Amino acid sequence: METIILTLIIGFVLFELIEHVVFPLFWFIKDRKRKSVCGVPGMLGKVGEVKQWQETEGQVFVNGELWRAVSEFPLSAGDRVVVQKVDRLTVTVIPSRESSR
Repeated sequence: METIILTLIIGFVLFELIEHVVFPLFWFIKDRKRKSVCGVPGMLGKVGEVKQWQETEGQVFVNGELWRAVSEFPLSAGDRVVVQKVDRLTVTVIPSRESSR
């Protein structure tokens, strides 16, 4: 009877160790080189649409959100842009190579 209880306890401890240490470590190592889908790295290179623009700044719609944007290039509402840099809540954009709608 003692050997059965001891075997069950050891089995349970091994199962928990594998479930909470080995599998997460394996997934972390496997996914660590994947490009981030959130935060600043996830925004870079995303394409958006200009909603409002005046001179060098305006608002662009990227990833379902309206962002304050700045650009050195002349833009107008409806133009497609690519996010080049994120500084706090402001994105720096350039015109996209795609034609505007």
